[in-house]
Amino acid sequence: MSSPPLFVTRPALPPLADFTAVLEKIWESRVLTNGGPYHKQLEADLATYLGVPFVSLVNNGTVALQLALLALDINDGEVVTTPYSFAATSHAIAVAGARPVFADIGQSHFNLDPALAEAAITPQTRAIMPVHCYGRACDVEAFEAIGERHGIPVIYDAAHAFGVTHGNGSLLNYGRLAVLSFHATKVFNTFEGGAIISQTAQDKARVDLLRNFGIASEDEIPEIGINGKMSEINAALGVLQLARVDGDIAARAEVDRAYRENLQGLAGLIVPELPDGRANYGYFPVLIDAAKFGRSRNELYDDLKQAGIVARKYFYPLLANLAVYRDYESAAQARLPRGNAAAQNVLCLPIYPGLAPEDIARICAGIRG
Repeated sequence: MSSPPLFVTRPALPPLADFTAVLEKIWESRVLTNGGPYHKQLEADLATYLGVPFVSLVNNGTVALQLALLALDINDGEVVTTPYSFAATSHAIAVAGARPVFADIGQSHFNLDPALAEAAITPQTRAIMPVHCYGRACDVEAFEAIGERHGIPVIYDAAHAFGVTHGNGSLLNYGRLAVLSFHATKVFNTFEGGAIISQTAQDKARVDLLRNFGIASEDEIPEIGINGKMSEINAALGVLQLARVDGDIAARAEVDRAYRENLQGLAGLIVPELPDGRANYGYFPVLIDAAKFGRSRNELYDDLKQAGIVARKYFYPLLANLAVYRDYESAAQARLPRGNAAAQNVLCLPIYPGLAPEDIARICAGIRG
């Protein structure tokens, strides 16, 4: 009998009985949305857990990015960002009415290069949007300084960075705003969901206003907003998930450790070192040097898939190479050699709580061929 397929991730969920119990309370209250008790509890609990001043829950991470731009009145001009990310990063900029301008990633990491980002700033630049790719911290000190020099906000796409620390505190405390995703594939999920981290009460108040159509009161709608609210059902799940997330992260850390032990010394396969601070082990990327490994990244992907192991080419294609962006001047391949190399050579292996030692052994055997 063939082995069951192994996917790049599997959502962590609480016991169904626990979720059923909170659903019964929601059924009794008939409060389904618009800042109900679970919504308020999750915002408060997340602020405490993450060590951040203000949390605004929204219905998904992409809407969170759009709301962050809307809250800072960025609806035209340019936003400097990375080409090496999920499509939501650049799409949110475009949907907001601005133009994404791509700068390359760094030499030894997968994040936006601060020097190249600063070189891309023009009089039309309204913001910088770096991504903490794979939950690895950007050079936040450099970006903070760049933003200050040029008088523009830094908005972090922190979709991968739930619970990650930098220096003496949360990585989410950098930037004017930071955005989280609680999609089913993330370390912390609410089925679908997201959040915006604000550093001031004023920014939180504006985000909260705009996520609810711009409605200030029953009789007053002073702003043009959107419907970005998180439902009570998603928030209730989040309350349950938050009580379990440390155990989930610890389980992911064990998978990470096992991979590093099993893949150590394999020619042509580079495992990036863990960053300083607390990691969340949301992804396990490996970089394939085809000349030394004997197979290309795509060949390894195909071989694993044939064996029932579904790894992912995160992030491919490079955003700058998508048809909707490739004609941008900043999208020229000659400008983005590192981003293009990463998109062609990185493979993310399965990692999630409950990935058994025999599954890890099976994946590593498939990699060795």
